[in-house]
Amino acid sequence: MADHLHLNLFTMNSVEHVTVGSWRYPGDQSHRYRDREYWTEVARTAERGGFDAIFFADVRGIYDVYDDDRDPAVERAVQTPSNDPAYLVPAMAEVTDDLGFAVTKSTSYNHPYQLAREFSTLDHLTDGRIAFNIVTSYLESAATNLGLDGRIDHDERYDRADEFMEVCYALWEDSWEDDAVRRDRAAGQFTDPEKVHEIDHEGQYFDVPGPHGCEPSPQRTPVLYQAGSSDRGREFAARHAEAVFVSQPNEDAVREYMADLESRAENHGRDPDSIVFFPGLVPIVGETEELAQAKYESYLDAIDVEGVLALLSGFVDMDLSELDPDQRLEHIETEAIQGVINAFTTNDDREWTVREVAEFAGLGTTSPVVVGTPEEVADEFEYWYREVGVDGINVKEVIRPDTLTDFVDLVVPELRDRGVLADLSGETLRERTTGRRGLPEGHPGR
Repeated sequence: MADHLHLNLFTMNSVEHVTVGSWRYPGDQSHRYRDREYWTEVARTAERGGFDAIFFADVRGIYDVYDDDRDPAVERAVQTPSNDPAYLVPAMAEVTDDLGFAVTKSTSYNHPYQLAREFSTLDHLTDGRIAFNIVTSYLESAATNLGLDGRIDHDERYDRADEFMEVCYALWEDSWEDDAVRRDRAAGQFTDPEKVHEIDHEGQYFDVPGPHGCEPSPQRTPVLYQAGSSDRGREFAARHAEAVFVSQPNEDAVREYMADLESRAENHGRDPDSIVFFPGLVPIVGETEELAQAKYESYLDAIDVEGVLALLSGFVDMDLSELDPDQRLEHIETEAIQGVINAFTTNDDREWTVREVAEFAGLGTTSPVVVGTPEEVADEFEYWYREVGVDGINVKEVIRPDTLTDFVDLVVPELRDRGVLADLSGETLRERTTGRRGLPEGHPGR
């Protein structure tokens, strides 16, 4: 367990992220997602609150599974429209000193040579404050829009991702020696070519001779996040992840997930303690219990149930419009995010109906909601840290930017007073989040 609680803000460069309908709430600023000043304000607030990073989700394609139509998602702003989060990073980094940025990129729809260059560039520009949230992408519409006949099968997406990461590790870690760049004006030598190496990768999915086009960035490899929940996804996370976003609806499911992933990491020859865990929580805080509860009830009233079902249908690749709202949700293997179905079926003893899932998922999808005074919310965050044993929390938003501002202004001082939250230390995001300068022993990137 980390020596203090770490915090990320979980957000998306879009109108809606995981609280569908909140854009209609009075005072919500979600429509400003296109505004650079909105994001620099968010960055300043998160840094003031001692957050490790802004964690940007991202998605390719449109949610068109619900009712076999894209219109519900488009009309209700279900992660549409959205912009690329990577382009926000330089502006946010410019107004902060220590805040990191986790950027989601897909291994299914990028090439490792290009992606390695993009992350090296961002790591240079931010002085080592970049993380890569590795996803394999789940929407059929993304595959067809990017020139494929259809979505790659679920497990094969992870097979491809394994090789994708092998190429990236070789480029980031092995291609340039630490002292390759000399900047010797007298000799006319900027870089010693003997210390820049091809990687000569020839694989099933990629042939990349190298060398990397970038000199080593402060972290070389960005901090590696992953959130695999299916059996194959957990294997991938256990092999590659330094930090894991745990998306489960209750404490027991989070505990089971962490124990399972630590066991799998050990089977891969890794120290299970080298992985840090960040479950999602949705904090709703008020100065009094009555105000907090009233705020919670008003947020529930703003949930767009059909929009939630459109989002979940895309998540699980199942048209939930075809199911009776009172029908019990049953486990099924799909080609999309299997962990979402698992969260409400195999990972939870409760029997959920479609209606109950939609109502629960309206505020933060598969993560628990914490409602109360600053002291009560701090109690819950401290419990997850000290008793459940998580290393950090991905704070999920309901209202933008009020969820973040309320948490920073009301809860963070309480956590600091208790010694749960400490000032960030370390030169890079990896040092601040994991306590290490480089990738851990036993990691395939080593």
